[in-house]
Amino acid sequence: MSSVNTAIQLITREQAENGAAAKGSTCSPALAKGPWDYDVAEALAGVPAYGPGASSADVAPAATPRQGQLPEEYKLASDAELGERILAAKAALGDRAVILGHFYQRDEVIQYADFVGDSFQLANAALTRPDAEAIVFCGVHFMAETADILSAPEQAVILPNLAAGCSMADMADADSVAECWEQLEEIFGTEPDAEGRVPVIPVTYMNSSAALKAFCGEHGGIVCTSSNAKTVLEWAFQRARRVLFFPDQHLGRNTAKALGVPLEQMPMWNPRQDLGGNDEQALLDSRVILWHGFCSVHKRFNVAQIEKARAEFPGVQVIVHPECPMEVVDAADSAGSTDFIKKAIAAATEPTTFAIGTEINMVNRLAAEYPQHTIFCLDPVICPCSTMYRIHPGYLAWVLEELVAGRIVNRITVADSVQDNARTALERMLAARP
Repeated sequence: MSSVNTAIQLITREQAENGAAAKGSTCSPALAKGPWDYDVAEALAGVPAYGPGASSADVAPAATPRQGQLPEEYKLASDAELGERILAAKAALGDRAVILGHFYQRDEVIQYADFVGDSFQLANAALTRPDAEAIVFCGVHFMAETADILSAPEQAVILPNLAAGCSMADMADADSVAECWEQLEEIFGTEPDAEGRVPVIPVTYMNSSAALKAFCGEHGGIVCTSSNAKTVLEWAFQRARRVLFFPDQHLGRNTAKALGVPLEQMPMWNPRQDLGGNDEQALLDSRVILWHGFCSVHKRFNVAQIEKARAEFPGVQVIVHPECPMEVVDAADSAGSTDFIKKAIAAATEPTTFAIGTEINMVNRLAAEYPQHTIFCLDPVICPCSTMYRIHPGYLAWVLEELVAGRIVNRITVADSVQDNARTALERMLAARP
């Protein structure tokens, strides 16, 4: 099976030659270009962007990191030459460097990873290499921040392309959350009830900035992953009457609903509106206050895609990620984290047809890894995570060869003042085992 990148290249070429008659589709033909073209465009425009394929609603904040120009030799090198240079650099570095690759990363990069997993698995994987001088994180910015928080101070965490961010993580910024918190405290007060529960406790998804993890640590809150969100919400309800959950509304809603929280007790907080767009009574009656954030990749999935899969493949097993909208999760056979999806497929003993609702690179890789099954993505349009896709073998070769030369580039560091509280929230998460 060809990689997602190869498929995009072929589709783009066919569309250019045949127009609408071309077979297949991709959300943006510009994905076929080298990510360095986006670096140039951003430099010329003077503003950051998430890259081709990103939702038009995803506007990158002005403070979003931008990647400087990749040296020309890496742009001009063939895939084979880049592969040789990466392997040579890895051999020269030996145990001094460890490469982490997220499930959603393109195959052309993931093939060089020492560990492959979700953001939390990879942060933990880095802890198994305490002697590594450098942790090269082929993921996105918030993942590299988490690795820096959990790793030893002398270890350098490197993000091959600084523009690999996360639009969902950017939907909840520290100032907006702090302002929300102040308004909630005015309404709820701060005194615990007769059972010792505080009025509200903050819970942030792993897909958030280090600053928001620190906010949770400072205010008695916690971090969750898609794997342990249920356990974390139960933990929070033991300590508070209600939860402020950010930044992903869908994970919060789907998890709280599974715990029996009625939808009418889950108001949405829109940071652009007074009281988040709610009246005081709705907030007083709430159990979970959901932030107005979402993942653009998982928002693409819909019930019509599931209905089509069931019509074309009777008996198909539909598994989706809990970042998908509630109606999609309700229509699926099961929902869970990337690790849950992988384990569900691995556990199938008989040839099975699976329709998966998560990022296309992971689905494509599962289909190649388990050829006895029929595995396909619910969304027929090839649209990878636009920011994850900005990491290319050229950037990986560059940061590794710089390490060989004794230079550290694209280092991600979290200030000590932020690290302390963020680590507290992460340690609470570690203790909240499903």
